[in-house]
Amino acid sequence: MIVIDSHCHLDFEDFDKDFCSVIKRAHSNSVKGLQTICTRLEEFENIWSIAKSYKGIWCSVGVHPHNVEESSPFTIDDIVTLANRDRVIGIGETGLDFYYDHAPRGLQIESFIKHLDGSKEIGLPVIVHTRDAEEETCKILKSSCKDGELKGVIHCFSGGSSLADCALELGFYISLSGIVTFKNASNIREICSSLPLERILVETDSPYLAPVPHRGKRNEPAYVTETLKIVAELKNITTEEMASITTDNFFRLFSKASVEDIDK
Repeated sequence: MIVIDSHCHLDFEDFDKDFCSVIKRAHSNSVKGLQTICTRLEEFENIWSIAKSYKGIWCSVGVHPHNVEESSPFTIDDIVTLANRDRVIGIGETGLDFYYDHAPRGLQIESFIKHLDGSKEIGLPVIVHTRDAEEETCKILKSSCKDGELKGVIHCFSGGSSLADCALELGFYISLSGIVTFKNASNIREICSSLPLERILVETDSPYLAPVPHRGKRNEPAYVTETLKIVAELKNITTEEMASITTDNFFRLFSKASVEDIDK
């Protein structure tokens, strides 16, 4: 069985003391592929270094909506130039977060559109973060799709059915995190039950959102199998079948990555 953690943050200091052990535990738990996500362009070189140093690890390039005000000004060309490097397979994470409002909404929107334009220019999928901004997110995505082909994923899905419907209508994928295992996430599980199998990914978003039975602890890529088990139950298939499906989905969306790069 091969499992892919489609979204984690291996560069965060939470993993500084036991990084190698984290990777070994992931591999021991069938998690053979990981995408480590960029949240600040200033930290991209370190993220890229991680991806280059390990088989089965790829990375993205982007600025998280929380960080758009404090990050250095960037252009579409800045994103595209970095995205042209080997082992960079996605654009983001980007999007809108109106729950915390750590950055002015206007700057978040401006950054989001830059990422979308860069995604279309280079042909890599965009990784979308959205919280308390579903209507605005869908409006921008739909507008961007009118101007050219756009592919991507709504990561760490925690929204409602309208967001899921929008994503599916645009041909996007939906990535499920440890949230789907939480007792109070019945609405997420209900939406998951209706998702097409060919549009589902799984992720940890580690070090955040550890799934049950690890909730409250630091999350790590090895735990993505707990999310996979719940998703498989909701879809009435085996964990092995769900692993195969989500792995195929990952390589279909993030087509710059290669299954040949995985230690099987």
